Amino acid sequence: MKSAFLPDRGVVKVAGEDARNFLNGLVTTDIDRLKPGLGRFGALLTPQGKITVDFLITEASAGHGGGFLIDCPKALADTLATKLKFYKLRAKVVVENLSDELGVLAAWDGKLATQPDLGFADPRNEELGYRILIPEDLKQKLSDLIGAELVDAAAYEAHRIALGVPRGGLDFMYSDAFPHETNMDRLAGVDFDKGCYVGQEVVSRMQHRGTARTRSVKVLLEGAAPEAGATILAGDKPVGTIGSTADGRGIALVRIDRVADALDAGQPLTAGGLALKLAEPDVVRIPAKQPIA
Repeated sequence: MKSAFLPDRGVVKVAGEDARNFLNGLVTTDIDRLKPGLGRFGALLTPQGKITVDFLITEASAGHGGGFLIDCPKALADTLATKLKFYKLRAKVVVENLSDELGVLAAWDGKLATQPDLGFADPRNEELGYRILIPEDLKQKLSDLIGAELVDAAAYEAHRIALGVPRGGLDFMYSDAFPHETNMDRLAGVDFDKGCYVGQEVVSRMQHRGTARTRSVKVLLEGAAPEAGATILAGDKPVGTIGSTADGRGIALVRIDRVADALDAGQPLTAGGLALKLAEPDVVRIPAKQPIA
């Protein structure tokens, strides 16, 4: 088993007697289903339905002070805390950015030798393993405890990319992407049966009308990797943007209809003059709507 401390991740805490209902009315995931030892994937959206911050969230046990701990991009932790305080109004909640005290250890390729406090299985994909919220100075001790070899964060990034799980700021831009475009609907990041939340109407409409035409997809690189942000071309027509890459694999944000047309026409895909291809070509095929009986 491997583990890596992720220096780009921070932790925001939301506590207080109204914390559960407060969060449930704001974010895409169902906070009512959370309990200590479990985690969920979700996001805070703009009223227009675009992702402000995506995150993993777990509930802290009473022994750790209770409340909810949000594993989010460290660079956006202050932004998230500020936005949550903006929505607070008269709710009895306390919002704190704990990123100077707590960070995130990822562990994958095996089973935990012991279940640590503030640890949970990554709900996006079981192959992503586990997340454990700890101070950075405990990363070696905790790795030994769970039976993992502590490695560099780049190894986790390569693992994430191989699984095709997008990362905000690299594979999509915050405040510019809808949850469907980053596959949150396929990564258990949106609960379509819960009540209202910020941006819910737009996301629900995209789900029920099947209007998502842009998606994050896995790509295979033939040789050198293009720079992140390079335009993907089908012939001479832009069809998307390359995101993060590692070890001959990458994640791209593409217009699936345009890429499907390019595949049908036998047109090669390139980015920055370098060849690439889809790891799973069928993902750009939009299923035909079934007639209503």
